[in-house]
Amino acid sequence: MAFSDFDFLEKNFIHYAKEDTQSKYANKDQVPTTPNQVKMMKELADQVKDYDLESYYNEKTAFAIGHLAANTAGVAPIGFFAHVDTVEFDDRFPIRPQVHRDYQGQKLALDEANGIFLDPEEFPDLLTLKGQTLITSDGKTVLGTDDKAGVAGLLAALKYLHEHPEVEHGDIYVAFGPDEEIGLGGQRFDPADFPGVEFAYTLDNGRPGDFEYETFNASAADLTIKGTVVHPGEAYGLLVNATTIMTEFLAALPQDQVPEKSRGHEGFIMVTDAQSSVDSAHVGLIIRDFDWDEFLAKEDLVKKLVASLGEKYGPDRFQLDLRRQYENIYNGVKDRPYVVNLALDSYEKAGLAPNVQTFRGGTDGNFITKKGIPTPNLFNGGGNYHGRYEYVTVEQMDKLAEVLVTIAAEHARQSKEGQDKRPLEKYW
Repeated sequence: MAFSDFDFLEKNFIHYAKEDTQSKYANKDQVPTTPNQVKMMKELADQVKDYDLESYYNEKTAFAIGHLAANTAGVAPIGFFAHVDTVEFDDRFPIRPQVHRDYQGQKLALDEANGIFLDPEEFPDLLTLKGQTLITSDGKTVLGTDDKAGVAGLLAALKYLHEHPEVEHGDIYVAFGPDEEIGLGGQRFDPADFPGVEFAYTLDNGRPGDFEYETFNASAADLTIKGTVVHPGEAYGLLVNATTIMTEFLAALPQDQVPEKSRGHEGFIMVTDAQSSVDSAHVGLIIRDFDWDEFLAKEDLVKKLVASLGEKYGPDRFQLDLRRQYENIYNGVKDRPYVVNLALDSYEKAGLAPNVQTFRGGTDGNFITKKGIPTPNLFNGGGNYHGRYEYVTVEQMDKLAEVLVTIAAEHARQSKEGQDKRPLEKYW
């Protein structure tokens, strides 16, 4: 049974999916990194005015902000985030969404000439979508489910609240943001655009029922090694080969703490690139862990390895640049369980079985949480994100709209009758 307006959802998703809003890290000094993101956000800022929101585009942060005024007293403001950018995939545009009504689990030809098929044998989750309206790309580009589905679901929720004033809610702030895919958008968000907001949610990847309030703690490291070049015929006691030292460093890293051997709640140290000559070498690393102490231990391990090599070859040969990227959202919500419990209570009220998961990555919520607004992640529906096989269904976006309205209403109810502040239980 439809909760919101299916036609509205489909038209909005397709309209915005056609917008080429890839973010580009090469343009990281521009805010935002591509002009079409500005175009889409300004359009969204105008559209939400139709649903009683005050809105504006923040030129400094490149966020479009909307505010829906409360229709009941005594309820703290909450917020929702959806990002308008899509992953940088290729330059073969335009995007041409394909609508498959009453999908029955069959293999779909997206780009038959190039052998691109969406096949349940390869993607078995498709079999759970029988009878739904499935939307795909034409196999040549991304579809933009991440996060145009979040945008469409949020618009449908705002339209529903506009048409159903009997639903009680406090102040609701919404933000349509840029450059999430390259990790820059959330860093630029200004909490002053969300005055009084105690907590918020991102509407990023996941199936209906998925919920994440745990992400990685993340660091990146660059190690530069300086060698000494001498003719090999006269090298005894003089030549210092940076490639040899680099190999020694790589061999000393824990071989069982790598992405290909970790899953669930396990962290890793990953070598992202390595180049060398006799004269110099460079190693790029990323460090990830959910547990704060384990994360610090991994950082410390890298530092100690470099220090040990410095004792052997001379400390002036090594330069280690270790920098924090983001922190686990859990660090900001563990002592404020209501933001988690409210979402899970709302899932159940909307008929969803909560599926709490670790998010083996990061979201805008990492940066926003660090700024003082705990922001776990809900879902946007769909699957196969970041590639030509992306899909979503209208029904999944409709369920997102229902969850958002339910959160707003349940927050109003619990604010008056008692908030669910049960301590969080570890699910891993």
